[in-house]
Amino acid sequence: MKSLLQYYIKRQTLISIKNYIHSILSPIMSTSSPSSSQNEYVPPFDPLKPSLPISYPLKTLEDIETRSYFKSFHFPFNISTVPPSSTSLPLRPRCLVCHDMEGGYVDDKWIQGGSNESAYAIWHWYLIDIFVYFSHNLVTIPPTCWTNAAHTHGVKMNMMVQFFRFIASIALLVGNLFRKMQNCLWFSKAKDSSSQENESFLAIDPPPFDPLKPSTPISYPLQKLEDLESRSYFKSFHYPFNVASVPLPSSSSSLPSRPRNLVCHDMAGGYVDDKWVQGGTNEGAYAIWHWYLIDIFVYFSHNLVTVPPPCWTNAAHTHGVKVLGTFITEWDEGRAICNTLLSTKESAQKYAELLAELAVALGFDGWLINMEVELDVVQIPNLKEFVNHLTQTMHSSLPGSLVIWYDSVTIDGNLSWQNQLNDLNKPFFDLCDGIFVNYTWQEDYPKTSATAAGNRKFDVYMGIDVFGRNTYGGGQWTTNVALDVLKKDEVSAAIFAPGWVYETKQPPDFQTAQNRWWGLVEKSWGLLRYYPLVLPFYSNFDQGHGYHFSVGGEQVSNESWCNISCQSFQPVLDYSVESSPNTIQFMVDFNDASFSGGGNITFKGTLQDNAYFSTRLFKGELPLEDTPIHIMHSVKSDGSSLVGLSLEFSSELNKKVSVLLAYDSMNQVASKFDKVVTPYRVTKLASEVQAAPEWIIQETSITMNGFMLTGIHAVCYKSKAKLEKLRVEQARGPGGRKLIQAGSTEFFASLGHITIKTSNQSSDFPPSTLWVVEGHNISWASGPKGTKTLSIKIVWSLKGDSSLFPMYNIYVEKQAKGTRSAANAEVQEYIGVARVRAFYISEYLVPPGTSSLKFVIQVCGVDGACQVLDSCPTLVLDVEAQ
Repeated sequence: MKSLLQYYIKRQTLISIKNYIHSILSPIMSTSSPSSSQNEYVPPFDPLKPSLPISYPLKTLEDIETRSYFKSFHFPFNISTVPPSSTSLPLRPRCLVCHDMEGGYVDDKWIQGGSNESAYAIWHWYLIDIFVYFSHNLVTIPPTCWTNAAHTHGVKMNMMVQFFRFIASIALLVGNLFRKMQNCLWFSKAKDSSSQENESFLAIDPPPFDPLKPSTPISYPLQKLEDLESRSYFKSFHYPFNVASVPLPSSSSSLPSRPRNLVCHDMAGGYVDDKWVQGGTNEGAYAIWHWYLIDIFVYFSHNLVTVPPPCWTNAAHTHGVKVLGTFITEWDEGRAICNTLLSTKESAQKYAELLAELAVALGFDGWLINMEVELDVVQIPNLKEFVNHLTQTMHSSLPGSLVIWYDSVTIDGNLSWQNQLNDLNKPFFDLCDGIFVNYTWQEDYPKTSATAAGNRKFDVYMGIDVFGRNTYGGGQWTTNVALDVLKKDEVSAAIFAPGWVYETKQPPDFQTAQNRWWGLVEKSWGLLRYYPLVLPFYSNFDQGHGYHFSVGGEQVSNESWCNISCQSFQPVLDYSVESSPNTIQFMVDFNDASFSGGGNITFKGTLQDNAYFSTRLFKGELPLEDTPIHIMHSVKSDGSSLVGLSLEFSSELNKKVSVLLAYDSMNQVASKFDKVVTPYRVTKLASEVQAAPEWIIQETSITMNGFMLTGIHAVCYKSKAKLEKLRVEQARGPGGRKLIQAGSTEFFASLGHITIKTSNQSSDFPPSTLWVVEGHNISWASGPKGTKTLSIKIVWSLKGDSSLFPMYNIYVEKQAKGTRSAANAEVQEYIGVARVRAFYISEYLVPPGTSSLKFVIQVCGVDGACQVLDSCPTLVLDVEAQ
């Protein structure tokens, strides 16, 4: 514990230093062209991609330690070509001139010259002995123009070289310290991860860890072909935790015959908060919840084999979205990998089969192949064999799977991005399921690509870089410009790096900016996915993060958390509705106590007494038969505010019917719907906080044989009974008559969840005796003052079909010494949630005086119902015997 405390102090100190350095650094330098206006948008600078050569500084110690400058496209252009003409300084007073002109890197950054005829320059070199190029960046590297001019006149530029070496040595020492600290961080519980920014700062270079030893489960990529060939992932302690538990619905096995939307993740290098399989502690972690606008999701990083963390696969599959991993080769290392991969036809087939095996075992749907290296033309036949064999093996192993080629190396072996489908990349397109076209295309390229694709034009995914790096339309807040062109030309889209909203901290906050940005996608292309499609259907509106966690209306944890695997069906809210003082505002609320998970939909504003407000929640395509469907929803409100549900149905004859599910509604509200159905059961849950609103659960049944459920709306209205009571109370008070005449009151209510199912889909939980619960990899350690720490892997299995139970809540109950009755045990402490039938607890602190620990596995059904804790399977550990 002492070493952990020392580590924590060191870690926080370094983070503070890092944050201070960042606070004084100047903004990232402009990369506009020499003739650009200062008011034009400047895309983020990618030193790896070819562009006009520039000089630029280094911003972080990591840039020095990783020698990133030498890997840059711009490095060879930045080498000074004029050697120094003098080696020693004169024995006299000398003149040192320090540049510091407008922050540095202005016109002089353009190595091949700019267009400003009045750019700043120095020509009085005969008055100077030493010239220092200065800026407020961490490492300021003199542009070569200054070094060439100075050396021509015998002026030294070596002071910055000495400073560079000094900083580099510091970076090496700090880097070694980081790696030692990371060993502790990597094996610590997910709670040790702080904010996403600090986490990524400490994890720039993946720390060495032993995947065979028990530790907090993580997702991680494969770096070498040897890792793939040895099948090391399957031997890892982390493997069973990384298997996605949600299968792709059969209705999504085939891609729709229309333009599709592929979204490529590429967020902060990948494996940030999402690497913690059992969840992290960053309530503000990045997530996507607009799945109804996506057909294919690609998890991307610059590692050789990028395996999607299971949280993404679970959330995407819930919404019918396919998930691909990434296989990428880059730079000299990638060329060496390709030499092995493509050495023979047999080797190409072998690695293709290994990739297919990995995808099928982990439960995702295929691969994006990105070969960003120059190849010898003699290697192309084996590359084609690799693509073809991977595609065929995936299809035979997993029907509906996909292999998509990235527009990179051509059939001639040249690394040349075509930005369209043409004869140079079509041979690869013909062997797989589609092509991800590079994102610097021109306006007519989608149409020519569609022509080249023939009857496969929907398999052409035209890239759009949301960061705006030379992408058509500019990306960012004008991403819809490119989408409009693609829709017009009837080809598919590949949106690259939508995490731009998160990474660049778009105002005013991530939730608002994210909804606004995806609103551009919806406005351009409309909804692509509909749900519910089948029953049971359940949504608690959880985005996979929050400040607390609730189960069945009871808050079980007040700790911040993130776990995208916890996402249920996401509501299709219409954020384009402009709010006004006379309308109801709505949002997914993470601060207010939730019914289930970490969020609910909150409605607030003012509402006329006899009026109602309605907004879209879901758009479905659910065919109904002559069987009643049961709808359950939970509401929490203040005063007279209530929330009902409006269901929209349509028949084959295009007959439309609207049904209001509500109780205690005004006649003026009810008359707006074709039918009103009151709940057959209303249950009030006692509030944990005195005088706080309680959750009210309404249960309704309806039969609509031959109709299709096409929409679900929330309906906000006033309680007739409570409003009448309020009017009487106001009339008796001072000024009451004026209040009655006002006719509008404040509205505040929360919608906690929606469940739709048939009567034969009720969750009948098996008795605990049918479950087998075991403890593996048990490790005890002694702590200070009589405490102990426990690490344990808990696994459980059902003697029968467990597919109906997709989620499990994990609790622990501590039994004090000298007491054996349940009445003397502490309340169950919530530990976390599992999507597989295993959960690892790392270094759990056991206080002195504890005789035993009872771990409770709460089984949850597909309809959102959870088993009563007293009836759940358990595992009891004897602490005293340790």
